[in-house]
Amino acid sequence: MQVDTKLVSHLAHLSRLNVAPEKMDKLVADMQDLVVFVEQLNALDTTGTDPLMHMGDAVNVLRADEVNGSISRNAALLNAPESDGAFFKVPKVINK
Repeated sequence: MQVDTKLVSHLAHLSRLNVAPEKMDKLVADMQDLVVFVEQLNALDTTGTDPLMHMGDAVNVLRADEVNGSISRNAALLNAPESDGAFFKVPKVINK
């Protein structure tokens, strides 16, 4: 496949991109390099190779989801700079 200015302009139009005329030649060359690379990958024989789904063998490395206790409301409010006894008091940040 040959990449030319017309193809890159068409792709830029479809992508809603504005490509500066002075950068068009560089973009054409870069896209042609990508096409050559993909063609090299397509030339490889991958028969008998399973698709790679994950980089490692680990399936789930997260800890088990277990219900644990939490601190009481009074213990949490001990660290509050200001409270009304039941809730944290914070400065008003939204004006109506």
